[in-house]
Amino acid sequence: MNQKETMQKILDKIVEYDKIIITRHIRPDGDAIGSSRGLASMLRLSFPDKKIYVQTEDGSEYLSFLGPDDEPLPQSEYTDALLIVTDTATLDRISNNCIDFAKEVIKIDHHIDIKPYGDICWVEDWRSSCCEMIAYFYQTFSDRLKMDKETATYIYCGLVTDSGRFRYEATTGDTLRIGGMLLDFGVDTENLYAQLYLENYSQLKFQAYVLEHMQVTKNGLVYLHVDRKMQRKFALTSEQASESISYLKYIKGCIAQLAFIDMPNGTVRVRLRSRFMTINELAEKYGGGGHQCTCGATLANAKDIKNMIADGDKMVADFKAHNTGWL
Repeated sequence: MNQKETMQKILDKIVEYDKIIITRHIRPDGDAIGSSRGLASMLRLSFPDKKIYVQTEDGSEYLSFLGPDDEPLPQSEYTDALLIVTDTATLDRISNNCIDFAKEVIKIDHHIDIKPYGDICWVEDWRSSCCEMIAYFYQTFSDRLKMDKETATYIYCGLVTDSGRFRYEATTGDTLRIGGMLLDFGVDTENLYAQLYLENYSQLKFQAYVLEHMQVTKNGLVYLHVDRKMQRKFALTSEQASESISYLKYIKGCIAQLAFIDMPNGTVRVRLRSRFMTINELAEKYGGGGHQCTCGATLANAKDIKNMIADGDKMVADFKAHNTGWL
């Protein structure tokens, strides 16, 4: 099926079902929450007689200003329901343990489709965000679907965060035009940006600590290990610790960045970022994945950190040896 045929089939399924459950990936970011909540809000407006639920296993303290998800449903509610998964590349990252009990599953995602799943799979990995896809879905079927300020705010939140405020490579003219369409619904950008980007004093102290303790390899890989001691020192949640990657991204010559975060269960979460070069192959080597320049992985323990840094440094060296124009 081509794009329009796939989208039409998704709309047909939405019309067909009286009960629709929407979920997303674990440890949600702005795009995961924006796409799931935005789609749910759009469908509630468009089909007020349907039962629409957002069902997830976890949330985000950082994005709590967007409000909570719906109360958990019993497993029995899934048997006659359509389940839509947004912004989630693989089954193991879905924040819902009842997916197998749904009558049908639809995947809407913008990550590389390494492990397809679902009865209908709509993946556009060139998009800046899943929220861009949800907004495009609305535009395509605006004669059938409805949008309001609240819905547009959810979707714009994911659009702006996953595109790096419209700076990342995946940002296109369509991304900006869709952003403008959402703003026309009255999104309060001043409040939204304040909620997303203002930092409290303790976060700034942590940022200063990161800048003093980050390490740079000889070829230009910058990295930081946020261990449990550092997390206790600054009273960081795992989510706040993971934000350390954003402090490593703007150093000239350091075209790849790794942040290692010790997790309560003994594993190490890795956030990988790059510019000019792709880095998702490094994430995939260690069991992770994601976008070419924005991805993640999980290490079983801290022993693999040294190996991952060495592999990443070699990737940077190889890229610099065969390419020009990087900064």
